[in-house]
Amino acid sequence: MEIQKLSQLYKQVTGEDPVSVVEMPSSGSNRRYFRLSGVQSLVGAVGTCVEENRAFISIAQHFAERGLPVPKVVACSDDEMVYLQQDLGDNTLFAAIEKGRATSVFGEDERQILRQTIRLLPDIQFSGAVGLDFSVCYPLPEFDSRTILWDLNYFKYCFLKATGLEFKEDKLETDFQAMVEVLMRSQSSTFMYRDFQSRNVMIFDDKPWFIDFQGGRKGPFYYDVASFLWQAKANFPDSLRDEMVGEYIDALRKYIPVDEGYFREQLRHFVLFRTLQVLGAYGFRGYFEKKPHFIQSVPFAIENLRKLLETPYPEYPYLNELLHELVNMKQFSDDLRKRSLTVKVMSFAYKKGIPNDTTGNGGGFVFDCRAVNNPGKYDRYKVYTGLDQPVIQFLEDDGEILEFLNHAYSLVEASVKRYMERGFSNLMVCFGCTGGQHRSVYCAQHMAEHLNKKFNVKVELIHREQNIEQTFKARR
Repeated sequence: MEIQKLSQLYKQVTGEDPVSVVEMPSSGSNRRYFRLSGVQSLVGAVGTCVEENRAFISIAQHFAERGLPVPKVVACSDDEMVYLQQDLGDNTLFAAIEKGRATSVFGEDERQILRQTIRLLPDIQFSGAVGLDFSVCYPLPEFDSRTILWDLNYFKYCFLKATGLEFKEDKLETDFQAMVEVLMRSQSSTFMYRDFQSRNVMIFDDKPWFIDFQGGRKGPFYYDVASFLWQAKANFPDSLRDEMVGEYIDALRKYIPVDEGYFREQLRHFVLFRTLQVLGAYGFRGYFEKKPHFIQSVPFAIENLRKLLETPYPEYPYLNELLHELVNMKQFSDDLRKRSLTVKVMSFAYKKGIPNDTTGNGGGFVFDCRAVNNPGKYDRYKVYTGLDQPVIQFLEDDGEILEFLNHAYSLVEASVKRYMERGFSNLMVCFGCTGGQHRSVYCAQHMAEHLNKKFNVKVELIHREQNIEQTFKARR
């Protein structure tokens, strides 16, 4: 029936029947989308709620009149259950930054399209709000205390309770009310996109275009920044988030004066709120509707939450405590351990062969220490290893090994940082010398201690030829 309605609309617009009607990949909602091809390519939307359809159509028409980059709605059925819109192609921003998402290393092309996107957001929020009839917004025209509590309770009932974590509901509700007060002090007469994230941005004609804003309403501009930059699967590193917040603030100054310190502090609260709302959605769509995409996204949102909690939220004492318990639950901490980096550092003798990587990852760094002055040439050092003070003193007084290690530190540190950002679990660093007794032992020992201290990662140290093993645990 829906395809028939879409085909009829297509003929009304183009004068011909579509050559093909192909359903497009589903999103998180129950809305369905079809690509109708023929003399013209158009996208057909099939909604389940007339009010939601009206919201999108009305907002899209208004935004287009304001010159904002949104798809043009070209036809709508009499019952308002299906409509046709401009086809913006298949390239989402989410897909355009795929390499960066996979590696946490975003190239300049990816950064540039992200800059363009975030700098357009104030136009949507401020220019888009001018003359907009917010009464058409669905399900409510405005972000208010009720909508905040709805989302917080969404998290409580659809995610928190589903984990089995025990909590004191009265204390939790007290902190929920405190969060309402904090968030409401940022209320403004701007358009709040609400689901502003990379899957809802299309790259068309090499520029960002905005879709799926039917849930938008009047509300604070902080929310969309939080929604975009802390999207669970976008995998933005903190440095990139910080850069993009700066870009947004710069674009925002076109409309209002900005106290950057206050902006960033208030943004933290919206990030926490949005993260809880997202977990609620993942719980409902994943645990209750059994949609695997949302279950797979839970660990990413939990990791976002874990990082957020590194800086306390004293405004919500019980919630802060409860969320720490949540992220440390076995079901989530096990996942973290699976994704946590372990660095194996080894010393060895070349004459006995380079160590094998038992993880199956093909090995890692191998540093050749044999160019460094060898204490083993001297009889008085032959009874010692690189762990003993006489050898340590010899090597450090000579100085060659210190310069050697500094270069090794720089190389390994860069990899450890990227491995941690990408969620890799294993890295191997080996130091070899002639006998695996002096120079390689000294270097491996110092590298292990250095990495554990600087990055707080688990390091497994093995002096192979000395039969010595030591584990430096990551501090939690």
